[in-house]
Amino acid sequence: MKLSVLLLALAYILSGCGKESVPAASVEPAQIEQPAVTLVVGAVVADSGNVYSGEIRARHETQLGFRIGGKIIERLVDAGAQVKAGQVLARLDSADSSLQASSAQAQYQLAVEDVKRYRELLSKNFVSQSALDAKEAALKTIAAQAGLAGNQTEYTSLRADHAGVIAATLAEVGQVVSAGQPVLRLAQEGEREVAIAIPESQFSGLKIGAPADISLWSAGSEAAHLNGHLRELAPVADPASRTYAARVALDGEDARVALGMTAQVRFKSSGKRDKLIVPLSAIFQQGDQAAVWVVAADRSVSLRKVEVAAYRDNGAVIASGVAPGERIVSAGVHKLNAGEKIRVIEGESANGNAR
Repeated sequence: MKLSVLLLALAYILSGCGKESVPAASVEPAQIEQPAVTLVVGAVVADSGNVYSGEIRARHETQLGFRIGGKIIERLVDAGAQVKAGQVLARLDSADSSLQASSAQAQYQLAVEDVKRYRELLSKNFVSQSALDAKEAALKTIAAQAGLAGNQTEYTSLRADHAGVIAATLAEVGQVVSAGQPVLRLAQEGEREVAIAIPESQFSGLKIGAPADISLWSAGSEAAHLNGHLRELAPVADPASRTYAARVALDGEDARVALGMTAQVRFKSSGKRDKLIVPLSAIFQQGDQAAVWVVAADRSVSLRKVEVAAYRDNGAVIASGVAPGERIVSAGVHKLNAGEKIRVIEGESANGNAR
């Protein structure tokens, strides 16, 4: 009896061992990609990165004033007015000059009649030739005085010598001005340029004719970039600001350029290697060494060392380590690991507008 029970138990055990065990289903954790804001490294910055703010001015500006003194009784234009050559801009009180012109004209008429009378007397031998010559000389003198008096009357009207726009008004109606005192400033039509100031530290590195990139603040995000060149550089510094006045001429005309606009001037590099600029948030600092996360084609990231030439308000100027067109992580750099794949979030391109 006991033997049969033992055999049954052994057979049951053997039958259980013959069955294959079903392995437990293996559950692999899902790969979660870290989202990261990225950008494409783009345009270049100047070799020195020096940017100068200035004002759009006319190539030729004229200070207009009366050629005689007097009281302004009428001003026909205001700042911003478009004027033509020969147009009357302002007038002086002409009462005194008109009286002088009338007196001179009367003297001239009297001298003309006097010469006629002496010529008749000479034909009858009642006067000598020398007496007639004296009267004719006096006539020429009086004629010149009459012409001068007439000019003085004409000078009471201030006229534009060229077509252009009134940049500023420097005197008001009722004001008494002296001869030559500026009354209006006329910006002539034609060439436009940017007036800037160069500090002492950058003066020696600039030469007349140096190419420049000019951008207009008024264009906003769609900044207008124009080409220009350094036309004029003062040889002596301003005693108050200790800066050197300079004029950067625009190459060609552009309808977007208006007088008084604020512009930025960056002198282009000449034979030096261009540098790039990236946001400050893209820099991963490891002690004294700076680096950026470069995104590969498969969206994996790798840390690459870069050389930072300068830190500015709008980014870090990179001298070497990355190339234009490469994609880098611009935010969240301290949350990444080498070789990790990321979910790319497009950011703004680093366009190199260093300021």
